[in-house]
Amino acid sequence: MESIEQYSKCKSLFKEKSCCVIIPSYNNSRFLDGVLSDVLKYCEDVILVNDGSTDNTLEVLAPYKQIDLLSYPKNRGKGHALKTGFRHAYNKGFKYAITIDSDGQHYARDLVNFLELIDDNPNAIIIGARDLNQENMSGKSNFANKFSNFWFKVETGLTMPDTQSGYRLYPLVPLNDIRFFTGKYEFEIEVLVRGVWKGVDVITALIDVYYPPREERVTHFRPFKDFFRISLLNTVLVLMAFLWYHPRRIYREYSKKSLKQIYREAAASAAAIPNAKIAASIAFGVFMGIFPVWGYQLLLGFIIAHLLSLNKAIFFIAANISLPPMIPVIVYLSYVLGGYMLGSGSWAVDFELSLEGIKDNLVQYLIGAVGLSCIASLVFGSLSYLLLSVFKRG
Repeated sequence: MESIEQYSKCKSLFKEKSCCVIIPSYNNSRFLDGVLSDVLKYCEDVILVNDGSTDNTLEVLAPYKQIDLLSYPKNRGKGHALKTGFRHAYNKGFKYAITIDSDGQHYARDLVNFLELIDDNPNAIIIGARDLNQENMSGKSNFANKFSNFWFKVETGLTMPDTQSGYRLYPLVPLNDIRFFTGKYEFEIEVLVRGVWKGVDVITALIDVYYPPREERVTHFRPFKDFFRISLLNTVLVLMAFLWYHPRRIYREYSKKSLKQIYREAAASAAAIPNAKIAASIAFGVFMGIFPVWGYQLLLGFIIAHLLSLNKAIFFIAANISLPPMIPVIVYLSYVLGGYMLGSGSWAVDFELSLEGIKDNLVQYLIGAVGLSCIASLVFGSLSYLLLSVFKRG
């Protein structure tokens, strides 16, 4: 059992870290007195969000004059309650907030586990990781957590053991810049995924948890409606991840490296890549390097290369066929080929060879550029495959 000195030390730590505790609550009056009494031993700055409770929650809260009570008449969902608490805490000047559920399953003694990790992880969401194999843990909860962990990895590339835990520490400053679009249980998934996309770290802290016997449990989770909403959110996030987040992340990673670094990485990994995939990556890189979407070639190319599971390093090298010294050659060949494709071909060009100079002949250039990208892609891809077949072992 903790001593008064330990409680005082924890309260000081909360002040030092500019951290508060947020408790979202909906019709959990039977547990509120115990939860609040426990939390107030460790933290003086407690924000309780009464999410439209219809039981005797307000009567239970009446003696707790020291807490910051936010209450509204209609139930809006846990996500809305959390966002309400975050906004209020941020406006009061707090930098961090620890959320703890009001159903009595979390232990306030674990609050310090989060605080001790702030200094080394000042920009992180810290998730309280539970022992999911303990007694009274329901099979449905275990499955739901594994389901959530799987999609979180797909959407962010990160592996987390317990993405459904509601016991978390949030850094309020970076999250304040994100406009979230969900407001119920699925918010706790959205905030993790979109936090990662905005550069927020996600780590875990070990916690204990109490699972009461089945007949004593209180849950407001609606199996069909809430699972449908979560599935719909994951569908949107997966699409955004593959069409935007993952390609952008890879693009930024490669754009910060020199061609020499990328070449070394590509050479080091080539031995484990089938010849056909290397040739396809080269062919697609050449295609996008010439294709007439100037300024967006690499970004679009990374998205498509990611979806096609091509080697990004090899694609990036091949796409640099459009480096500045080669641009006049590509423009010239595109324009000439366009002329031949339109039936008026000539190798002679009687205007300034620049993008400005071909404005009046834009259709001819665009047709030729598409044709040249296809031809060059086929030539480079086929030649690469033949050379690899001859010189690459296996």
